[in-house]
Amino acid sequence: MKNASPWRIGFDIGGTFTDLVLLNDISGEALRHKTLTTPEDPSEGAYTGLTQLVEMAGLKANDIHTITHGTTLAINALLERRGAKTALVVTRGFRDVLVLGREYRYDIYDLNGAPAQPLLPRSQSYEISERVTARGAVITPLDEAEVVQLAAELRDKGYEAVAVLCMHAYAWPDHENQIEAIFSRELPGVSISVSHKVSREIREYDRGVLTAMNAFVQPKARRYMARLENKLREGGFVCDWLVMGSNGGLMAPQVAADYPTRIIESGPAGGIVATAAFARKNAQPQVLAFDMGGTTAKACVVRDGQPSITIDYEVGRADRLLKGSGLPVKLPVVDMIEIGAGGGSIARVDSLGLLEIGPESASAWPGPACYARGGERPTVTDANLVLGLLDPDAFLGGRMPLDVAAARQAIRRVAEPLGLSIEDAAWGIHEVANSKMSEALRTHCVEKNVSPAQMTMLAFGGAGPSHAWSLAKQLSVKRVYFPNGAGVYSAFGLLTAPPSADFVRSDRCRLQPGIDVKRIAALFAEGFDEAITTLAAANADPNSALQQKLAGVRYVGQGSELTVTLPETFLTQGDVTALIDTFEAAHLARFGRTLPGQGVEVVNWRGRVQTTPPTLNTSDRLRHAEPEAREKSLQVYLGREQGFSACRVIPRSLLVTGEAIHGPALLQEKECAIYVGPGASAQLDPQGNILMELN
Repeated sequence: MKNASPWRIGFDIGGTFTDLVLLNDISGEALRHKTLTTPEDPSEGAYTGLTQLVEMAGLKANDIHTITHGTTLAINALLERRGAKTALVVTRGFRDVLVLGREYRYDIYDLNGAPAQPLLPRSQSYEISERVTARGAVITPLDEAEVVQLAAELRDKGYEAVAVLCMHAYAWPDHENQIEAIFSRELPGVSISVSHKVSREIREYDRGVLTAMNAFVQPKARRYMARLENKLREGGFVCDWLVMGSNGGLMAPQVAADYPTRIIESGPAGGIVATAAFARKNAQPQVLAFDMGGTTAKACVVRDGQPSITIDYEVGRADRLLKGSGLPVKLPVVDMIEIGAGGGSIARVDSLGLLEIGPESASAWPGPACYARGGERPTVTDANLVLGLLDPDAFLGGRMPLDVAAARQAIRRVAEPLGLSIEDAAWGIHEVANSKMSEALRTHCVEKNVSPAQMTMLAFGGAGPSHAWSLAKQLSVKRVYFPNGAGVYSAFGLLTAPPSADFVRSDRCRLQPGIDVKRIAALFAEGFDEAITTLAAANADPNSALQQKLAGVRYVGQGSELTVTLPETFLTQGDVTALIDTFEAAHLARFGRTLPGQGVEVVNWRGRVQTTPPTLNTSDRLRHAEPEAREKSLQVYLGREQGFSACRVIPRSLLVTGEAIHGPALLQEKECAIYVGPGASAQLDPQGNILMELN
């Protein structure tokens, strides 16, 4: 019998902190919590935070109805190249598919530019005799004896995972299925990933990279999900639990364990989903979501209450601002830009005597110097503390006092080589971090054909509210919202997401009268059956699911597609004109022109199944487990010319709706500090958000 309790928990494991939110669906009451991540075993810190949160609320583990989880496990494993020893098995003649890549320069003017290194070296690639055509006709049958012989070689070399990439397996997957069956029999305990189950999309390089990623991370993902499952069950959490996917939807833990490529941006997606809910609720047509945590900062453009979704995502870019410099992830992903600038990002003086920030992070251990956990190198958080942007006695609601002396000593490591005072060096760290982030945010907005000055910013994350004022100034943003519980907003976003599943089928065909609509309808039927099965694993009701049909369309001769919604009349009446018109409207909006008279073709047929998002109570009430609040004063550094200035520090619980607070001021929440700089004012709105307006 399903638990009828109104309590749900969302928790997001970040590189530095694990954020948790407990929500009552009936009353709207919420309880927030933040605890340090345990890098050696993230499930340990998460479970500790869960038990603390439930105890704080006076509840028991079996009072929880559902748990939703966001994790950075997959992305961290890929960025750090810490995964399983993985072999790539490919069709004979394609051993170098990952090494050759796309064979183009992402920056044609940089003669020294180097692409992202392949996930697997050539020495870990093996060939097998088989071949089919793009339409699924067998040219070379699979030699099963050869596969058995290869399995013995892989076993002797101690591989923990195998990625299988057969040419055109998206059209005819039988050879991959046979190889998977043989490897599963001959290599017990070894994880096997076959390309057509990871993605049924053309282009062997993109599909190969994705399959290699899946195999590389899969053993770690399976172990992690199993550990967390055991901890939850042993701790009395008998409820359902789900994992946030990169597409902004939830999935079953087993699906996430088998296909970790689907959770590459699991944690950050939660904050973007929450931003979309905020935009719909507050009638904001264009919102720039800005999420800055302990390790990285993220941004995403949200239009008309919907986050931008891309199938051209990349990880591990050699140049963070240049497309094509990373490894492609050809799956639906919430389209965000990620910047190596977080609260724990380490500052240093480079060989040219210039101040650099990140991407290396102090993470949770040892953490910034001010955490007094053994860290000695200066970080952005240390700089913010020295500048007065953080109250040392109010961090994490006073549970974790910050060491100002340790922060100053760490900042001295960059101040002395630069010939600066500690305060000026801290100011430099803060401003360099802001410049790095504003450059990336401006680039992201330009790519989306929007101007930051025309958008409303929503700032959240543990460090985001401390930097939003400076970023808004640099981007000419006039209005910045800080949602209720901004410091753990990504965890709240996990509670607003519905279960969903995506699929793709590649079947290239020209859009012209007489197109075989029945074949295309059969592809969609097969894909939706697959997606509904994935949805059912999350205990979602398929009868309440909405189906969305999409097509990847291009002009004949182009090398990439635009994904557009499939008109209803296409499948019912074979109306190719409606689909061509839809594509050309998207092409005009994206590129400013169309190509009259040029043929149009579809390359991929895509679909999505999504249940109705959870209905959240909108009271925005929060239960505050903190001592009696009172206003105080700190000194905040405003730069070399102005020096220190008095700054009001006001606990959020003391704010009165509609009453303007003029900067400089700190609005203190338990999980973050909202900095209102000079020339700006902030007030609490009726929905519980804090609105900061800049002149």
